[in-house]
Amino acid sequence: MLLLKLVFRNALLRRPGRALLTVAGVALAVLAFGMLRTVVDAWYAGVELSSATRLVTRNSISLIFPLPLAYKARIQAVPGVTRVAAANWFGGYYTDEKNFFPNFAVEAGPYFQLYPEYLAPAEEMEDFARDRQGCIVGRQLAARFGWKVGDAIVLKGTIFPGSWPLHVRGIYRGRDRNIDETQLLFHWDYLNETLKKVSPRRADQVGFYMVGIERPELAVEISQAIDGCFANSLAETLTETEKAFQLGFVAMSSAIISALQAVSVMVIFIIMAVAANTMAMAARERLAEFAALKTLGFTPGRLGLLVAGESLVVSLAGGGLGLLLTFPAARGFGRAMSAFLPVFEVGEATVWLQVAISLVVGLAAAAFPALRAGRAPIAESLRRIA
Repeated sequence: MLLLKLVFRNALLRRPGRALLTVAGVALAVLAFGMLRTVVDAWYAGVELSSATRLVTRNSISLIFPLPLAYKARIQAVPGVTRVAAANWFGGYYTDEKNFFPNFAVEAGPYFQLYPEYLAPAEEMEDFARDRQGCIVGRQLAARFGWKVGDAIVLKGTIFPGSWPLHVRGIYRGRDRNIDETQLLFHWDYLNETLKKVSPRRADQVGFYMVGIERPELAVEISQAIDGCFANSLAETLTETEKAFQLGFVAMSSAIISALQAVSVMVIFIIMAVAANTMAMAARERLAEFAALKTLGFTPGRLGLLVAGESLVVSLAGGGLGLLLTFPAARGFGRAMSAFLPVFEVGEATVWLQVAISLVVGLAAAAFPALRAGRAPIAESLRRIA
């Protein structure tokens, strides 16, 4: 009990200014680490949410090259395939180019069957199915622009130029907390019929096919069968799991992700050095005190525990504060960057890493000062202070 009282008094009250600055430094480091880790997790969110029973078939050259609509029937005929949905990345924006968000033209029926994690009321889905110019939008996207069911909106096309009037017929929410709710989905038939009028050469072309399969273990076999159907054709295909497809996009930013991970580690080493220097200063100032405690019967082990305890109190106080600040900071950052990082949630692994870092920083910073305090001879300590 006496040892605990000494730990807290020495850690927080002996040099309150220095203790406060050290706590703030650890808190900022833990906060920075948590935010950087959350950014990396958000980058991989699409990968983690991928279904093992969904494949993506695209042009083998690049996603920017389309596939013929006629491929759909042949893909559907491959054994093990349950359903196929044509889809195009539309790439439009709302009112201003800064208002970017994911928007796709999809075959509504099979597409929403492939994505049961997108939940919308049945009556809204029925209205969407009946309205050729209807669209379904995510809850976060609707909140961002103040849209509600029944609103008329206009998308400005980039890949498909022109103004594209749409009616908001439904608002979907994610089945799970980390489902992307920032997308707009409208009818692929609407896009195709319009292209037949304004740009016939671009009609009946599909950006990619979403393919549902019976069992995950059939993914490789079915992928090879689909690609074999179109081997040596003018538009050969590449079929891969949805996870592999998403990883392809993440790989484009691998240098950025690696840099973020490296910075997060560097932050920890920097604050560890700062905390170690603080504890070393405190130990040097108290050599006479440690000598007096030894004369009163404190063993080197107890002195080491005293120094380690003080370091842990400061480190855990800073780590706890940084951890608490991570959640509101993530919410604010997520709202500001929702167009680019639609899923921005602090993961459980990140929280435990922040706790572990606080412990490691505290113990590492105390290691040398604790060893020095325990080993320093009483007479030498008193003589050096004098």
